[in-house]
Amino acid sequence: MLIVTEEWKTAHPGACIGLMILGDLANPGFDAVLEQRKKELTVFLKASFPTKEKLYGYGPLPVYTAYYKQYKKTYHVLQQMESVIFKGKQIPAGAALVEAMFMAELKTGLLTAGHDLEFIEAPLTLAAAGDEQYTGIRGREQRTKPGDMVMRDARGILSSILGGPDFRTKITANTKQALFVVYAPPGIRPGTVQQHLDLIGDNIRTFAPAAAVELQEIYTA
Repeated sequence: MLIVTEEWKTAHPGACIGLMILGDLANPGFDAVLEQRKKELTVFLKASFPTKEKLYGYGPLPVYTAYYKQYKKTYHVLQQMESVIFKGKQIPAGAALVEAMFMAELKTGLLTAGHDLEFIEAPLTLAAAGDEQYTGIRGREQRTKPGDMVMRDARGILSSILGGPDFRTKITANTKQALFVVYAPPGIRPGTVQQHLDLIGDNIRTFAPAAAVELQEIYTA
């Protein structure tokens, strides 16, 4: 399924990547059970992290913070967690597949990209970025940061850690088969990635009970 390049292994020793393909999907704009799960997740997060200090030290967050700091950036999932926990921001409503993925990110802190498998052209390749350009999920052109983790298909970049997913393969209301990619810099265990993938699948089955795992793999450097 995935070609893991030597340049990725050299640039990110100890890193891992998790892939999961789910089929037989639905992607409603609203699901009542998922909404209830979001409320429960908010309660869980606030109870688990009563202070910012406790949040900042949680599990994988220091790993991502250090990774982003290399590029003079801040880890956006941590910022989103802060907004929900300390600023009273609600977890946004929208396409259920994207919500399910985002909820898992908020609970575990792990970075995930989602893609519509229909628009991906094999082979998939995991590499370290050069100075490259692709159209981001919001339709704006952006450049990769040299050395960043990137995934490509035959047509170009699908996603990167710092730039996020592309526009061409984004999940839509019509998505029936999706690829989820978990980027885990060195310091995050494969077992943690596995649990995160399982959580995404569990969230999705609240509104798409027939969703089936067609592939689930973890690759290490």
